[in-house]
Amino acid sequence: MQKTIFAFLMLLFSAQGFASTSTLVNQFIENPQQVGKTSRMTYLFWDVYDASLYAPQGAYSQDQPFVLALHYLRELDGKEIAKRSLKEMEKQGFNNSSQGERWLAEMEKTFPNVSKGTMLFGVRTPEGTTQFYQDKKLIGEVKDSEFTTRFFNIWLGEKTSEPAMRAELLGLKQK
Repeated sequence: MQKTIFAFLMLLFSAQGFASTSTLVNQFIENPQQVGKTSRMTYLFWDVYDASLYAPQGAYSQDQPFVLALHYLRELDGKEIAKRSLKEMEKQGFNNSSQGERWLAEMEKTFPNVSKGTMLFGVRTPEGTTQFYQDKKLIGEVKDSEFTTRFFNIWLGEKTSEPAMRAELLGLKQK
C-alpha cells in the first residue's frame, strides 16, 4: 500500500550524481544548462525524489530537446510508477483508454523498481519521442509525440497537480 501511495511520485536519477547527469545531458542537448532549480517531491512527510530540468542554454521549450532528471530518495515499484503516471495524464484531460492501455504497457515494461539513489532520465528527443535512461543506459523509448507531450506535462504542463514543482523546474515566479 505504501509503495502505491508513493508511486504517485514518478520517474527518473542514481548516486553517480552530477557525472551521470552531465554526461547524459551533454549527449542530447547542445550547451545544456539547468532551466530553473532542483525541486523536491514530498508526499505527506516522505521525500520521494528530486527533479531537475535541462535544456539548451537553459531555455525550455516543449517542442525542443530537453532532459528531465529524477533522483529517487526512496523505494518505489516500477509498475506503480507507470500506473500513477497514466493517472496524472488523465487528470490533465487525457481520456483515450485504448491509447492509455498501450502507453501503460510500455511504461510498465520500461520503468524499473527504484531505490534510494536511483537516477532516471526522461529525454525529449529532437524527433519528439521520449527515451528513458537509468544512469547512462537506455531502458526504453516511446515513439509517440502525444505521449511525449502528455508524459512531460505531468511536471511541466499548466495543468500539473504539482504547480509549485513546475514553477521551480521552469524558474517561474509563483503567484
